[in-house]
Amino acid sequence: MRIAHVSDLHVLSKFGDEWRRALFNKRITGYVNVLMHRGRVYRRDYLRAVLAEAARQAEHVVVTGDITNLSHESEYAEARKILSELGARVEVTVVPGNHDIYLPEIAQHQRFSHHFEPFLKSDLPEAAVEVAAGRFPVVKLRGSVALIGLSTAVPRPPFVSAGRLGKAQLAALKSVLSRPEVATRTPVVLLHHDPLDTPVRFEQLRSGLVDAGALRSELSHLRRGLILFGHLHVRRHSRLETGAGALDVVCASGASLDHRDPRVAAGFNLYDIADDGAVGDLEAWVLDPETERFSRGPIPPGGPS
Repeated sequence: MRIAHVSDLHVLSKFGDEWRRALFNKRITGYVNVLMHRGRVYRRDYLRAVLAEAARQAEHVVVTGDITNLSHESEYAEARKILSELGARVEVTVVPGNHDIYLPEIAQHQRFSHHFEPFLKSDLPEAAVEVAAGRFPVVKLRGSVALIGLSTAVPRPPFVSAGRLGKAQLAALKSVLSRPEVATRTPVVLLHHDPLDTPVRFEQLRSGLVDAGALRSELSHLRRGLILFGHLHVRRHSRLETGAGALDVVCASGASLDHRDPRVAAGFNLYDIADDGAVGDLEAWVLDPETERFSRGPIPPGGPS
């Protein structure tokens, strides 16, 4: 099985009534960010090129959050359209990022699960629990692989982007991993925030996964597998030692980023998993906007710094 991993699409809505309403809530900080920076570096043409190539190369495309920019309805609708076009060619699974659950009312009205329901159909729906973005974990059993989508997205105050799984979702994950149909497959865990701790606890509380240690504890018995995430806007590959083996922990950069650094520039990651569940090649596919071609190479090693 070949899995293409994209992240941090940051689909941006047009400036209109929704933006005027942003003056009265947390979105004002995101609005200022768009005006100063993000609107220039996220390119829709790059995103379409990346998604098209990912669909050509893989059987399954996973999107690890921040699909929208500020979780406006117009952004949800546009992102749903883009992913539906992709889903006509290849299977797609998504999980939310902090930008997709930007305000408490987004969680209250379950906007993420409403718009992206076609990409959240679980083979084990009874194992899911209610969280801010909908019902998670989302589990898809495909050949030798068990895709397990988790939600780390929760509404936060301005200037805070940290994620949390919560005790109920962690307990549900533990139950899922113990099921025979999952335990006999190679797990591919999807989430938005970094599952590894940052050296500075304050930074983890501000922008990391606050219960990352609890997640790693639930995964500590696994012999092999992948943990895929985004949020950091840089591609990197780490290894997480477990009691039985090791897991590959891989971050994807922004799928539409206009940046000169090949660790950051628009692209996707591609992973091979054999019929017997063995994890094979892990590659970075980076878009060259001048030639409109992709370069292939190893995912740079890295970890929290």
